[in-house]
Amino acid sequence: MMLPKMLRVQQKFDSPRVADIDAEVCDQLSGLNLGETISPGQTVAISAGSRGIANIAEIIKAAVDYFKSIDAVPVIVPAMGSHGGGTAEGQREIIESYGITEEFTGAEIRATMETVIIDETPQGIPVHFDRHAWEADHVLVCGRVKPHTGFVGEIESGLHKMMLIGLGKHEGAKIYHRAIQDYSWLEIVTAVAESVLNKCGVVAGLAIVENAFDETAQLAAVAPADFLEREKELLRQAKEWMPRLPFEVTDLLIIDEIGKNVSGSGMDTNVIGRKYNDHAATDRDSVACKRIFVRGLTEETHGNACGLGMAEVTNHRTVAAVDQRVTSINALTGGHPSAAGMPMSFETDRECIEAVIPTIGLTDPENARVVQITNTMLVSETLVSAAYADQIAAREDLEVLDGPHDMEFDDNDNLVPVAASGAAVPA
Repeated sequence: MMLPKMLRVQQKFDSPRVADIDAEVCDQLSGLNLGETISPGQTVAISAGSRGIANIAEIIKAAVDYFKSIDAVPVIVPAMGSHGGGTAEGQREIIESYGITEEFTGAEIRATMETVIIDETPQGIPVHFDRHAWEADHVLVCGRVKPHTGFVGEIESGLHKMMLIGLGKHEGAKIYHRAIQDYSWLEIVTAVAESVLNKCGVVAGLAIVENAFDETAQLAAVAPADFLEREKELLRQAKEWMPRLPFEVTDLLIIDEIGKNVSGSGMDTNVIGRKYNDHAATDRDSVACKRIFVRGLTEETHGNACGLGMAEVTNHRTVAAVDQRVTSINALTGGHPSAAGMPMSFETDRECIEAVIPTIGLTDPENARVVQITNTMLVSETLVSAAYADQIAAREDLEVLDGPHDMEFDDNDNLVPVAASGAAVPA
């Protein structure tokens, strides 16, 4: 089959970046005068989630160092709902794989799946909270603020979600995701957050906002009374800085890797345009991809392939890497069983492309609009087909680095990843 010629393209994004993580975390937390609330010797539980957040180990360590500087005793609590197979050992393994270890941070890790029911919302929903965090004198809620892959509103993914899903552990995540079938996300999140903020010793939040290059763009310490309004502001900023595909319409999107460290849905639905429908763009999505081909899972996802079912095609090696148990637990807990689905698969990448590309419509394969990305966090440098040449020429935010050239396959007929050529793809 004649396949399209490809161009390597660099996108230009507005990309502010925090230069000194340690100093910024210290400055932000110091600005809240927490030494007036936290007494020497008191424990502070710091939440650590399962997302692949840039500099997360350094951010957590800087928070640990700050609390030690005011003579508190910081401890780290894995906070990730049902991830890690719904086990304490699995959750500890995930944060340690991100570099959040006792040796590096200098703080004890206390992992459990046990929760304490601390309240009931007006809707009759029990409010679960991590037992170790509950037993601590204070809690620092640390998390990234960004558009959620499924929830829609002024609050999506961030400090509030960490209080509900993260620190609610498996039991909390299950009941809150069930409640979403009957109530709006905002109703649930505000009701549960009110209970947590009133009863669980939350002393502050540490919000993280990233730029389009998967770098730390902003760190913000937030007082408990300001969680709601401040997170609304930070979400608006995160939407402005988030990564985007270079074009609004794509016939075939090829993704080198998906995983829970990339997005809660494996591949960010805000980026691929499937936030409201797993298998097609809607009029509420800003981009439309007719077909998606997923080439692999990240190592950090530990076999969790949630989101793979949104793709139309994958290869046999990706299917073989899936941990069905871990994936199923996460999908069921999230109330989204189809997230654990499997697309059709073929042995090689070339077979995958040749099978799916004729389904895009009447366009000949060599003229198809194809985009290949590393993952949905890394889209600054992409491979795009020559069909986009005229659009590229008309835009100042796109630069052609090389090409056009044939699609690159290795000796096994598998595509060469976007980053494999040694070009400057952000780490």
